[in-house]
Amino acid sequence: MIGKLDPDTLGHVLDRTGASSADLLTGAAYGEDAAAIDLGDGETLVVSSDPISLAADRAGTLGVYVACNDVAASGADPEFLTNVIFLPEENNETLTTLTDQLDAAADALGVTIVGGHTEYVSALDRPLLSLTAFGRTDHHVPTGGAQPGDRLLLTKGAAIEGTGILATDFVDAAREAGVEQATLDCAANFFEEISVHPEAERLRSAATAMHDPTEGGVVTGCVELAAASGVDLVVERESVPIRPETAAICAAMGVDPLRIFGSGALLATVPPSAVDPTLDALAEADIDAAVIGETQASSSDSNGGALVLDGERITTAPTDQLYPLWEGDS
Repeated sequence: MIGKLDPDTLGHVLDRTGASSADLLTGAAYGEDAAAIDLGDGETLVVSSDPISLAADRAGTLGVYVACNDVAASGADPEFLTNVIFLPEENNETLTTLTDQLDAAADALGVTIVGGHTEYVSALDRPLLSLTAFGRTDHHVPTGGAQPGDRLLLTKGAAIEGTGILATDFVDAAREAGVEQATLDCAANFFEEISVHPEAERLRSAATAMHDPTEGGVVTGCVELAAASGVDLVVERESVPIRPETAAICAAMGVDPLRIFGSGALLATVPPSAVDPTLDALAEADIDAAVIGETQASSSDSNGGALVLDGERITTAPTDQLYPLWEGDS
């Protein structure tokens, strides 16, 4: 088995997370990727941790961006990072590559790596990273804030991260499947767009909720946002932007671009009156975005939210379709 815990198992874990605090504004919950802690004087500390166990070619780069994206999607500016690195064996070349990537990505975001831990673990067959990002804000935006009637926006497009992974970790298989080299070269550069900080800065004043789709892609991101907010997200597949390179590689590799790693995009719900100003602000920064759906009151008797994709009600996040490719490659 590989991937995230199902909601019931995760709930069992979260029920046993220790003492509570009156200063905790948003804590551990399904769909919420970052904690929000009241620092007083109107300031909130946002904290998020994320692992990177696959995507070997750019693990350090992705580790920084993915951890910082959760903080940015909560309305804060990422400021500090800790990083934990587990290596399967002593390998100075791998360690140098990872630390160079971590340093370059953190520098590009203006984030300071303040500590962490590094050790060798012989039971592993590939490096494992875990990063924790911290940032402060005076306007926290939770995943669970979407309201019925909001419009759902997606920046950049589906499967930005997944496309980059397919073009690097699985480049030989993609080439054998008929993907042109020029497409693969272009797709490999999608890693340069993984950060969602630029769009989060422009969305946070209007957004009722923000969430970055990671494992499981747009479908999982929508399921998590819907569950956290207790609303239905009604989406038509044809409304979801998919880049030509993504469409070509996913078709060749037999995966759904809405169900593979989606870091690099940002989901946000905004009131109808804020849609046009928000899209204009993103366009001024050369950030592509589209309205892909709307929120409605949950149609479930239990008031549990869901993604309604092309009329199909989805309440369970799918397993990311890249995982079988890694398993077959091991």
